[in-house]
Amino acid sequence: MAAPRRTRSAGPLFVAPFMILFLLLFLTPLGYAAYLSLFQERLIGGTAFVGLDNYVQALGDSQLLHGVGRVALFFVLQVPVMLALAVLFALALDSGLLRLARVIRLGVFVPYAVPSVVAALMWGYLYGPDFGPFAQFARELSLPVPDFLSDTWMLGSLANIVTWEFTGYNMIILYAALRTVPTELYEAAAMDGAGAWRIAWSVKLPALRPALLLCLLFSVIGSFQLFNEPNLLTKIAPDVITSDYTANLYAYSLAFTGQQVNYAATVSFLLGLVIVIASYAVLLTANRRRTP
Repeated sequence: MAAPRRTRSAGPLFVAPFMILFLLLFLTPLGYAAYLSLFQERLIGGTAFVGLDNYVQALGDSQLLHGVGRVALFFVLQVPVMLALAVLFALALDSGLLRLARVIRLGVFVPYAVPSVVAALMWGYLYGPDFGPFAQFARELSLPVPDFLSDTWMLGSLANIVTWEFTGYNMIILYAALRTVPTELYEAAAMDGAGAWRIAWSVKLPALRPALLLCLLFSVIGSFQLFNEPNLLTKIAPDVITSDYTANLYAYSLAFTGQQVNYAATVSFLLGLVIVIASYAVLLTANRRRTP
């Protein structure tokens, strides 16, 4: 029997608010940025249509290439550590052996609730070579003061901030995935003689693969969009974190400091393309490993 007319029209009505906001807040700005990237401001002649010239220039821009390479290295260094910690916390919580499990879960998750601006300012204070507690503690013990804001340590210092912020977020996703695993699987493994470690390795970890893939995709997007932490640490380490330290920071500097709005739009589009390619590569690699 055909559905009533009111029922057929209910779906589009429910979806309409989302589609309107998606059009106004996502597609429209994206289209406008694409339009801007095809033009160039000139001293003589004003705004001129240049087609893909901005993209050709960006592909040869050493500042942009170095920024993309730096965030790629950041991804390689930071994400495995963060996801490994998230998996360990999720497995520990799911084991049921921890005392005060709710307190521990909340304690690990709370840093995610701290705004990234506050987190960067807090860790910037801790890292400070003149006033930070690490430096003061080193002086009390007559040890060399660690310079966490030096060029050698800066990427690791940023990775530590992001790991502190997002380990809890990924832990919650993984822990939620573990809670959906049927208890019958654990019981069957236990009847076969598997211990807690064997169950974690052979049952729980394979069940976490879809959730881990989701966390990895989020991490790809977040790593290549790295902005808040280096932008705030610029104030205390201006010689290390320059305006092109990351690709996102470079686009921001072009638009709001250099007033090169058209070229900034081009850089942003290319950065988005890099993120799409990296995300697709992660998905492709994961699917190939699943295929026997």
